[in-house]
Amino acid sequence: MALFRLYPPVHAPTFVRGEGLYLRPPEMRDFEAWSALRAQSRRFLTPWEPTWPSDDLTRSAFRRRVKRNQQEINNDEAYPFLLFRDDDVLTGGLTLGQVKRGVVQAATLGYWIGEVYAQQGLMSAAVRAVTGYAFATLRLHRIEASCLPHNEASRKLLERTGFTREGYARAYLRIDGVWQDHLLFGLLESDLLPARRR
Repeated sequence: MALFRLYPPVHAPTFVRGEGLYLRPPEMRDFEAWSALRAQSRRFLTPWEPTWPSDDLTRSAFRRRVKRNQQEINNDEAYPFLLFRDDDVLTGGLTLGQVKRGVVQAATLGYWIGEVYAQQGLMSAAVRAVTGYAFATLRLHRIEASCLPHNEASRKLLERTGFTREGYARAYLRIDGVWQDHLLFGLLESDLLPARRR
């Protein structure tokens, strides 16, 4: 008797196209653009992210990141993406991480955008594209996300892309070196998104 498995195809594509943009896993050729964008945006990103390792922007650290990312994809553990405009300009990144299978079929969504590209609608389009990929290609049932209560831009992004606020977690993640409370959001494959209906 064959068992039904809720896993993606063995070689699920990891290239995702959205409105005016595309997403793909990081590659070594991205190092210079990635490190420059992260360095330019450091003050903008630091309040919302875990503390950066001291060697975070080095080529060797990026090489380790790329290798780890490929292993995570191969093991169906996480799906990291860099976000590019259609003109091939790197603008940010997203990750579908902590993939859980079996009776859960869920992942967590994380994202960042370079300061110069914020408030242009790019991340909203990217989140819509990557959640569509998560449900259709990875066959997930649920995507979870969280943000700091005072991160109004992130909260509005999640609400705009169809996520529902589900709770409040005390001292949930260590952000910028401090354990901080977070708002918890969820999106189900059965949720009717205006963006999906389009």
